[in-house]
Amino acid sequence: MLEKRITEDMKNAMRSGDKVALSAIRMLKSALKDRQIELRRDLDEQEVLAVIGKQVKQRREAAEKYAEVGRADLQAGELREVEIYTAYLPEPLSESEVSDMLEQALQETGASSIKDMGQVMTAMRSRTQGRADMGLVSAMVKARLAG
Repeated sequence: MLEKRITEDMKNAMRSGDKVALSAIRMLKSALKDRQIELRRDLDEQEVLAVIGKQVKQRREAAEKYAEVGRADLQAGELREVEIYTAYLPEPLSESEVSDMLEQALQETGASSIKDMGQVMTAMRSRTQGRADMGLVSAMVKARLAG
């Protein structure tokens, strides 16, 4: 299970003295625990992936902000954490794979206009969880339904 792997990696980071990895994994474990408390139950694999994906997104956004204000040192730290977190995510989907999934979702939902975007996004979210940037998926859905 993914949570056990995260715990093992934390122990390995402690043993090796990798302070950056240890800090990042502790923050991830904290986010997982917060989500578990919020739901009042153990997390399944998809929920764990969702939390990891959220952490990756937050770190990328923070890295962009640091780059804008010229703080390359802080940007590098955030990007290092992104690397650590993405090691837990499954292999990303290619654009053609996402496109194929989109066509399938459009057929299943019967979506034909931009008004149906919510239904399509719900179907796509479950298929691409942790494997595709939802911002890109949203743009693809919007383009397909608008044109």
